[in-house]
Amino acid sequence: MSRINTTAHYGSVAKTFHWLTALLILSALALGFIAIRAPYEDSAQLAFKANLFSLHKTIGLAAFFTAILRILWAFTQQRPKLLNGDHTLEALAAEAAHWVLYGAMVLVPLTGWMHHAATTGFAPIWWPFGQSLFFIPKDPILATTLGTLHYVFMILLVLTLLAHVGGAMKHAIIDKDKTLQRMLPGQPLLPQLPAKQPGHTLPAAGALAVWAATLYIGAFSGLFGHDTQAAPTAELAEVSSDWQVQSGTLGISVQQFGADVSGSFADWTADITFDETTTEGKHGEVTVTIAIGSLTLGSVTDQALGTDYLNATGFPTATFTADILPTDSGYIAEGTLSLNGHEVPTSLPFTLELSDQSATMSGALELDRRAFHVGDDMTDESSLAFSVAVTVALEATRTK
Repeated sequence: MSRINTTAHYGSVAKTFHWLTALLILSALALGFIAIRAPYEDSAQLAFKANLFSLHKTIGLAAFFTAILRILWAFTQQRPKLLNGDHTLEALAAEAAHWVLYGAMVLVPLTGWMHHAATTGFAPIWWPFGQSLFFIPKDPILATTLGTLHYVFMILLVLTLLAHVGGAMKHAIIDKDKTLQRMLPGQPLLPQLPAKQPGHTLPAAGALAVWAATLYIGAFSGLFGHDTQAAPTAELAEVSSDWQVQSGTLGISVQQFGADVSGSFADWTADITFDETTTEGKHGEVTVTIAIGSLTLGSVTDQALGTDYLNATGFPTATFTADILPTDSGYIAEGTLSLNGHEVPTSLPFTLELSDQSATMSGALELDRRAFHVGDDMTDESSLAFSVAVTVALEATRTK
């Protein structure tokens, strides 16, 4: 069997690409269907669901690159004539479906990859080339749009595949010609091929219209997004202290399934007493109150706020109370963190820059989530790391 195509037959390379692409696409579709419906009520179920999604994404990328190679190869080859090329409408529909299928084979995994890159957290792709795309920022709104595009292009792909398979069955059962056999091993004997063929211009234009309509639906319908539940967020009382926080960030970062997941708390207060001139060793005190429900942590926000983790419903706030002490390189807040109903001695080293009546502070520490019984059933660090990195930075002014 020839490696290249002829006007009557497909070559071995085209056939290999055809069946390999079909295998990868069908596998990715099946895995995605199962993964979406898989429960995640405990750590074992969550790990299984994540592995399904990781396998789905990894096979999807393999399908993407295979489809690209298949299309590049197709453009270097002549396309065998249709056995029913003289049946104008049927031939035009078949050729248009061919173009739609080529586009969907690329657009489905590409939008899935872009959606993954825009999303923080959950199942990583199993490959060594990173999880991000340089032109895709981490953005929940963009992730929702890309997720919708991935979904509607997937529907288009499934419908086109069904039409493709249905057409092949019609040729085999009703027309009783050898269209299907041409994509199987060997080179079947064929009758005289019709001179009339549908061409490429009109079918390609029809496929372009289908892609444009699907793109419009996906971009503006908002059909798909990560399921989110509004977490209870405690209302924090205003704080009046010696130093008033003007701006700041309180962030956390943890490794989940081998990938860094970062987020921050939007609502927190700091009651600060501080005197840089004291000579008695203790420079002041600080009490930080955090509204747990204000956390955003990418696609795993709901999971993080659930009863098995930070438990925003049962313990809507966390409190860090500490003395401010000097060190050789700056300061340290030495005290107790109350989180998820558990109090643990905690130290926060930080640097401080003072300028007239303003101050800029930054610090970082690592917490062991097990000390606060966060995610007790996640006992495998490959699923969820024990260490949680906390960063804090703020600017404050001295009250008169």
